[in-house]
Amino acid sequence: MDKRSLTAQYVAADLLASGIAWTLFFLFRKVYLEPLKFQHPVPVELDHRYWLGLVLVPLFWLFLFVSVGGYTDIFRRFRTKELGQTLLISFIGSLVIFFALLLDDTIASPTYYYQSFGVLFLLNFGLLFLFRFLLTSRTVRRVHDRRIGFNTLLVGGNERAIAIHQEIEGLPRSPGNRFVGFVSVNGCDQHLVDSGVPMLGRWTDLRALIPKYKVEEAIIAVESSEHAHISKILNELDGTAVRVKIIPDMYDILAGSVKMTSIFGAPLIEVNPQIMPAWQFSLKRAMDILFSLLALVLLSPVLLVFAILVKLSSPGPVLFSQERIGKFGRPFRIHKFRTMYTDAERNGPQLSSRTDPRITPIGRWLRRTRMDELPQFWNVLIGDMSLVGPRPERQYFIDAIVKTAPHYRHLHKVRPGITSWGQVKFGYAENVEQMVRRLKYDILYIENMSLAVDLKILAYTVLIIIRGDGK
Repeated sequence: MDKRSLTAQYVAADLLASGIAWTLFFLFRKVYLEPLKFQHPVPVELDHRYWLGLVLVPLFWLFLFVSVGGYTDIFRRFRTKELGQTLLISFIGSLVIFFALLLDDTIASPTYYYQSFGVLFLLNFGLLFLFRFLLTSRTVRRVHDRRIGFNTLLVGGNERAIAIHQEIEGLPRSPGNRFVGFVSVNGCDQHLVDSGVPMLGRWTDLRALIPKYKVEEAIIAVESSEHAHISKILNELDGTAVRVKIIPDMYDILAGSVKMTSIFGAPLIEVNPQIMPAWQFSLKRAMDILFSLLALVLLSPVLLVFAILVKLSSPGPVLFSQERIGKFGRPFRIHKFRTMYTDAERNGPQLSSRTDPRITPIGRWLRRTRMDELPQFWNVLIGDMSLVGPRPERQYFIDAIVKTAPHYRHLHKVRPGITSWGQVKFGYAENVEQMVRRLKYDILYIENMSLAVDLKILAYTVLIIIRGDGK
């Protein structure tokens, strides 16, 4: 079973459970509550309100589960998390339905409201959790039986790597790790070969090996004397979708760094915790779609005027498109209003400066007011970018930056943005050194990501546009 088909089963189960809950609740009102209110039996008719609710209410529950990440990491869900998540979602969803559909009912006493909300909550929670519990239990059982696994790469081939490999492979209930091989750290740690685990290369080959072997998890197994390598290894793994875990020392265990999610698994430190809660990511993406759609529609006359000005200013296309590197290192094409004369980079990739003679007169104003970035609302709408996020760079300059600052790949954990903390605080970089200096602001942004921070950055960006003092 693949992830897509299992996700479809969860979606179908949620729609079915919420549809049954709505039907039972409708019948409960008709058979029990309304006779109490009207003091006479009420005929049970599935009227238009029932059918409208049968369509809209399950879609509402589907939206809630999408918002909190109820369909992410579908093979890694566990029953206690399912219980807590479904309990919270059921309470919030029942509260919204109650206030939206039931609060204006004419009632004989407040007990009517309490009974309505109680039954609505219990029906939704009971059925949603029952269906999800059955699906999750089946998935967990398949993971434990090694019918479902996650391609795992061991970083290091020493005694610690052998020990963790034997421990995981020897567990009666597998945590899901399916070892595809290991990479050497110091060139001498090749003991795992004797255990039947193939050596795939060195740790410097990680970025090439991850897509080749579809690696989903990496376990770093190095000796205490090799800890200097950990930061370099993490830099190689940064910006990928791979889950990174480290075999802890006793100090890490005593310091409370090791958090267990399963009593059957091996003790490991999860290195890349969630940047933001799933519901905030969902809301951030919803804001991106809404604002970019509104911007493209409302600013269409302005976009047309700028397009004409660019066309009249110098020969060449109106839009400038270029390949940039986005989330998880995936390339995409960014779109901007052209601000330079054509063939501006005939001598190779170059960064611009305030006094760059390649910039057209209208291009200089567009850059200062950031109006040249407006076409990027299309990139936001289709999901290549976000309103707020680190500015995307070309691979040529990324290669130059990582020589000085290997942690640059940390930026690839999130979608790049039209504006960023680095852009607001520092502006356009004129050379690689300035790119590295601006990097710290983007790292700070990722480590402090929240919707509140995004709104602050957007507000400062608007001020820069109004003042026309973009650097």
